[in-house]
Amino acid sequence: MTSSVQLPAGRLPTPLVAAPDERLTRHGVHLLLKRDDLAHPLLPGNKFRKLRPNLAAALEAGHDTLLTFGGAYSNHLRATAAAGRLLGLRTVGVVRGDELARRPLNDSLAAAAADGMRLHFLDRAAYRRKTDPEVLAPLLERYGPACVLPEGGSNSLAVHGCTELGREIGAAADVVAVACGTGGTLAGLGAGLAPGTRAIGVAVLRGGFLADEVLRLQQDAFGGRRGDWRVDDRFHCGGFARTGPELAAFTADFAARHRAALDGAAVEPVYVAKTLHAVFRLAEEGAFPPGTRVAAVITGS
Repeated sequence: MTSSVQLPAGRLPTPLVAAPDERLTRHGVHLLLKRDDLAHPLLPGNKFRKLRPNLAAALEAGHDTLLTFGGAYSNHLRATAAAGRLLGLRTVGVVRGDELARRPLNDSLAAAAADGMRLHFLDRAAYRRKTDPEVLAPLLERYGPACVLPEGGSNSLAVHGCTELGREIGAAADVVAVACGTGGTLAGLGAGLAPGTRAIGVAVLRGGFLADEVLRLQQDAFGGRRGDWRVDDRFHCGGFARTGPELAAFTADFAARHRAALDGAAVEPVYVAKTLHAVFRLAEEGAFPPGTRVAAVITGS
């Protein structure tokens, strides 16, 4: 490709702001918000941290096309499409669910398409085997040679990109809570945290497999487990993008109480809301000793 192409510049380190809440302070817990949603206006939070090293590797290898995977509401697809437009790269998004090809595009897919991403819809059985040669090879034959990025952008390069998140928080928190969808952010965050700080990954989908996936990613990136972290599988509300009255009420109330800390932004419902809800539930359960500083990562907006 071309060495003159500049990677998207972000706002790092992202702010860490206090968000006092009497529902936590009565348990001796002090809440901080790591505003990683402010990392980049088009590549928010963990997407910026995951994509940047992968984009650098793609450019270094001379690729002019990125091919990646995601569901109907994938933030990763949107971010990859935006990054491709900024860098002059072609992008292909392989979307789970061929029935979506017969429907109007939702806002997420429409935004990706507006940034130039070509959308290819796979039936769900084929999507589960998306990295198998018999599925991937025809895609590359159709769209040409490409740098293939995994679903959610989580690979060893992404994990290294997310270690800086832990280093930025440093010793400012005792516990860091972050949403866990594909595991890459937690894998890097856990490795980058200061000694004595632990991380909790809040699983946003069911299945109970994410702890193994985080460990696999750390083994790929570092050769073994790094940092003090765990995955809590109790707060996914039944699955990815699923919610319920309790979570919806909590989310609206939190946004109203912490308008200043959030700069008036709504709470992202798929990842961030579940992370924040988990922090409050854990505090009620006595999971944090009095005096604990908990930083919740706001991964997107």
